[in-house]
Amino acid sequence: MNKNLVIPGDLLSSDVKQAGEGTYVKDGQVFAAIFGFVNKKDRIQVIPLAGKYMPHSGDVVIGKIVDVRFSNWLVNISSPYEALLHISEYPERIDADQMSQCLGIGDLVVAGVKDVDVTMKVELTMCGESFKKLDSGGVIEISHAKIPRVIGRKGSMISLLKSELNCDIFIGQNGRIWVKGREEDINHTIKALLKIERESHTPGLTDRIKEFISDRKPTTM
Repeated sequence: MNKNLVIPGDLLSSDVKQAGEGTYVKDGQVFAAIFGFVNKKDRIQVIPLAGKYMPHSGDVVIGKIVDVRFSNWLVNISSPYEALLHISEYPERIDADQMSQCLGIGDLVVAGVKDVDVTMKVELTMCGESFKKLDSGGVIEISHAKIPRVIGRKGSMISLLKSELNCDIFIGQNGRIWVKGREEDINHTIKALLKIERESHTPGLTDRIKEFISDRKPTTM
């Protein structure tokens, strides 16, 4: 199997019939759409690097503002691709000279992935009830692949954590988790989340988390 590391826009082939996942076709040629390894065994595919979050339209993420530009905020979403939040996708009507007052460098936001084009240009939106700036609490980051285990079947694991550890918890699909509560409660919750990440592949995890919470359960608020 022939594999080489490629970046978005790299030319892969002139045979459009070979275009597969992670590629796009333009002017009769096949290009890489994402950062990863190209596999030419059958059809041409680009396989994303392990552990990297790849955004998709409709995802809900926790992002960090890293730059303020004319009409756009540049947002780190824990991906190989930084995202843009246009001023028109902010939940209130503001002027360009007000942007830094509303969202400054280092601020954390809950946002939705509005669009991802074939070149992996990522556009975000904060127009929605669940989207907001995170003004307090703490954020940890785990592998995005472990997020389903943190949520649990039908939300069972996250419901357990919220009810027993006295914290508000919001999970981004990009692997970032926001926790809000008393400092002691936040610390216990973060330890539980990290335990879930470490042991997500093992059976009996829910019972072990229940035992972990019981042994370290903070006092009632």
